[in-house]
Amino acid sequence: MICILLVAGHGTLLESQIKNDSTGLYAHLEGIPKALLPGTGGKKILDFWWETVKMRHFFTDVYLVTNADKYKHYERWATANDFPVENIINDGTTMHETRLGAVADLDLAIRSKKVQQDVIVIAGDMLCADQNFDIAQVLKFFKLKNGDLAIYYDMEDDEETSSRGIVEVCPTTHRITKFFEKPAPNVTGSRMASVVFYCFQEKTLSTIEEFLKLHKNVADRVLGKYMEWLINTAQRPVYGMKLPTGFQLIGQVGLNDYTKWLTHYSIKQQTSPVQAVTCRSYSRIGVMGNPSDGFHGKTISMTIKNFWAEVTISESEKLVLLPHPLCDPTEFGSLQDLYCISGKEGYLGGLRLLQATCKKLYQFCSEKGIALTKKNFTLKYDTNIPRQVGLAGSSAIVCATLKCLMTFYNLTDNDLPKQIQANFILDVEKEELCITAGLQDRVVQVYEGLIYMDFSKALMEEQGYGNYERMDISSTPPFWLAYLGDPSDSGKIHNNVRQRWLNGDHDVVEAMTQFSVLADKAKVALESSNWVELAELMNANFDLRRAIYTDACLGQGNLKMVEIARKHGSAVKLPGSGGAVIGLCPDPEKLVILKEAFQEAGCVFCHIVPYDSSSGTV
Repeated sequence: MICILLVAGHGTLLESQIKNDSTGLYAHLEGIPKALLPGTGGKKILDFWWETVKMRHFFTDVYLVTNADKYKHYERWATANDFPVENIINDGTTMHETRLGAVADLDLAIRSKKVQQDVIVIAGDMLCADQNFDIAQVLKFFKLKNGDLAIYYDMEDDEETSSRGIVEVCPTTHRITKFFEKPAPNVTGSRMASVVFYCFQEKTLSTIEEFLKLHKNVADRVLGKYMEWLINTAQRPVYGMKLPTGFQLIGQVGLNDYTKWLTHYSIKQQTSPVQAVTCRSYSRIGVMGNPSDGFHGKTISMTIKNFWAEVTISESEKLVLLPHPLCDPTEFGSLQDLYCISGKEGYLGGLRLLQATCKKLYQFCSEKGIALTKKNFTLKYDTNIPRQVGLAGSSAIVCATLKCLMTFYNLTDNDLPKQIQANFILDVEKEELCITAGLQDRVVQVYEGLIYMDFSKALMEEQGYGNYERMDISSTPPFWLAYLGDPSDSGKIHNNVRQRWLNGDHDVVEAMTQFSVLADKAKVALESSNWVELAELMNANFDLRRAIYTDACLGQGNLKMVEIARKHGSAVKLPGSGGAVIGLCPDPEKLVILKEAFQEAGCVFCHIVPYDSSSGTV
């Protein structure tokens, strides 16, 4: 691949204002080409771009196109910065009136150097807010897509769309559907600004000559006009990739704007490294309909404040994942201690969840056209969610890790919408770690609160996710939770049910349909505060699950907890995969007796505290 840096602009407003500045503050910059003006980080603007592309494993050659008027400046810069002088191309012009235009300069470089490769084109006089973005991700995404590539960024509030090339991008395919070169207000609602940072396939290069034949006026021979023609008229497939940074073309601004943006971007850099950020995700209880979420069913689930997972991220020189002293033990009191801990808790702590989430985010962003800042971090986690009792402890750690990474890399819900975040978390667990799971836990932990979820086949196939509805969490009754002190006999919940479902087994298919019916009825009961109806539905949910999964699958521990609850007149069901039960016992006196019965049976009992991010504890 070839890289071409364009720096052939003439007599700009900025150059004129520096020359005529009466303060004398900028006298040392008089006559200096705009690409050689000071940029951020104590470097010249062009220094940054040269350091970014000076990599032989990416580019076989880098060329720089300038004009005759400024050629000597760039020749001196080249000798001082190990840039091959023979790769500087002089377009022969000495004034603005005789300029060729950026497209013609690009054509000159391609013809004179007989370029027959893919090309990346960058304006060498662009200020870049982020000096650490990873160009490797840009090239990886370009290779992934069968088309050309245009870089864009989200404009800041005080930037005008009329000063930029504006793109509209398909969120699914990432293909640019429209390109507007400096549009008037109200032409488009997009604030995604394209800059002179493009990747062209070799087969696209012939369109440059075609464009020049159609556009004789030098004012039209700007790269924004070419991209507008290439996308809107020639209908070439051009894809968009978002960079987490802002850009300013110095040739388009005056002295005040130059100093303003230079100061603004420099302050941004000085505020780093990012302070430590801690994100928390909460455990959940499946109120109704589970486990039909993995079978195109419907469920209602709620996050609870009792149990949580917390992840902290901070910028660091190297990327470090810190093991948890309890969940990822590396030191033991003795060999017997190691034997006991390993036998009780196994070998799989939370560290693998952090690592898998990081790996998956890089993959996701590379495939979705989102370039991440090239900086490292340290991740650590903590959790009080009891293990192996079906309270979504693993997905809580993944969810909290994703929140931290999104904050660290300045990713928003526009980059990774909430419904896609839930899919992402499930993919981390299923694809990276082979954890059998459904979407319910991930959806409720992303949205937080009391969530009604419809995973019907038609919805999942059409949009890739279900319909999710936030319910009024203040309407929930006083649920209780009990879980096994030793969950070793919590059963193997999923057993062969999935295979039977895939085979079209009538009993399983009908059961999953009935789970959905129960969820719909429970939604009505919750909204009308009909606790008697809700209690009956909870019991029906468990009975249906028991019939399909069988007692042998559920395990004696789960069955014992259900027996205790029903003996004391409480509704009861499994909130997850097993090891815990939730119940509804509106009678306060019976609830006290029930709590004592569970504790005497060696179970842990607690009153559920609902959690909703919009209102906190209810």
